[in-house]
Amino acid sequence: MNPLAKLSELMDALEFESVDRRTYFDRHTGRIVSVADDILSAVEEGDDEALTSVPDWQKEEVETAQAIVNHSGDRFIDPPGKFEFNEYRHMERFVGALPDAKAAEQLWRAIKGHGAFHHFKDTLYRLRIQDQWFGYRDEAMKAFVIDWAEANDVPYEDDIKDRKR
Repeated sequence: MNPLAKLSELMDALEFESVDRRTYFDRHTGRIVSVADDILSAVEEGDDEALTSVPDWQKEEVETAQAIVNHSGDRFIDPPGKFEFNEYRHMERFVGALPDAKAAEQLWRAIKGHGAFHHFKDTLYRLRIQDQWFGYRDEAMKAFVIDWAEANDVPYEDDIKDRKR
């Protein structure tokens, strides 16, 4: 049986996507791994010259990239993704569930149009309900990550029961 994935690591992968790195879930270790695009490309293209010139601190990353290329699909899979989570939809749900009609109205206005995320967070802090939002968002992310794990037959450990920001 594969090791248990930690929900905290899956949630971190969801929150911290990078434009110049590829992130995967490794079924053999139960961990999230990340590899620089240029190293992964060099492995895929068989560019041995580029791979032998990497500094010592990146040698392990080259090995990870080689494992990804050699075992793609069965060992390494895409982790839960930020775009699939759709944070804006969760912002709408949060606002719709607020019991304070005045606060809800201000947040509805904040999320309409350009700069919705920025205006939403500014309004949360002004209303002093940011902790409610972050608690709601964390629960939504946790549920999303659990659904991802179950859909991908990834056994997991709930290590975020008492996680604080």
